[in-house]
Amino acid sequence: MAIRIQRIPSAPPAAALAARAVAIVLALLVAGLVLAASGADPLRLASQVLGATFGSSFGLEDVGLLVTPLILTGLSVAVALKIGAWNIGAEGQFYAGAFAATAVALFVPGPTVLMLPLMFLAGALGGLVWILVPTLARAYADVSELITTLLLNFVATLMVYYVSTGPWLDPSGHALATTARLPHDIPEFWGIVHWGFPLAILLTVLVAAVLNFTRWGYEVRIAGSNPQAARYAGMPFRRRLIVVMLLSGAIAGVAGMLEVAGTVHRLQGGISNNFGYLGIMVAVLARGSALGVLAGAALMAVILNSGIILQTQGITVSTVLAITGLILFFTAIGDELAHYRVTRTKPVGA
Repeated sequence: MAIRIQRIPSAPPAAALAARAVAIVLALLVAGLVLAASGADPLRLASQVLGATFGSSFGLEDVGLLVTPLILTGLSVAVALKIGAWNIGAEGQFYAGAFAATAVALFVPGPTVLMLPLMFLAGALGGLVWILVPTLARAYADVSELITTLLLNFVATLMVYYVSTGPWLDPSGHALATTARLPHDIPEFWGIVHWGFPLAILLTVLVAAVLNFTRWGYEVRIAGSNPQAARYAGMPFRRRLIVVMLLSGAIAGVAGMLEVAGTVHRLQGGISNNFGYLGIMVAVLARGSALGVLAGAALMAVILNSGIILQTQGITVSTVLAITGLILFFTAIGDELAHYRVTRTKPVGA
């Protein structure tokens, strides 16, 4: 009998889950060895991280605040991946959504019960508008959305910095480089976690249902896996591409609205905390699955929160980033290895 390693197109769910679990454990072991070599006590640090993250409601609430924008930015990237597009601009769309929602909150009078839905729509529209040019460029001129969406991130970031330190600067002078506190807040859901958290989960489930159980979603998936086959079958590939990319931008814009209205309550530079870029990692960890984004975002939120805790224990930012990179690196390897299996074949002529 000869042994052969074979790659299968789709990894069995049990194998993928086991590979990911083993990868995370190995990454943590390597990180522990690195910390021990630097003179730290990895077991004590691990105990403090677990206790601070899962041993108190405060730690879980912090994770909840982090996971909300990560779910939506990850979903934004994952939706675009369904049709074969890479939305690298979720960061810029996040800022555009926060910008639009803030403009409505500061300059449009009205009761909170009406203003919050209006801010939600403004956030979605802000993200949609920010991805509009890259979408049309890709659909009609075949311009790579990788470059256009990435470059617009810097424009959106600088725009928010400009208005929060200039025209929209808090007139009371109580805060520097930020707007006044928004008059409308998203109510709290649990502790300091606002209702944006269940809303993000609900939106993810809704998008997953549309992609998996409707004709439109079926055409999107076919167009993403084989554009030529979709065109041959009469599916409107260009129209599907435009709608999906605009939906992707709108979702990232909603993430910005929820962050500014539910967590920060002011528009300021750096409000994103790189959630848009981290959403790319979340989507990759989820392997493009809309529902898988929930697990990927939860893992990323725990990693980010653990990094904050480690910094309070004297661990440098560089070390925290290295540990985060190790976990993501090993997880990516585990996901890929889950697609391989060992088979036994009879030699020719046996």
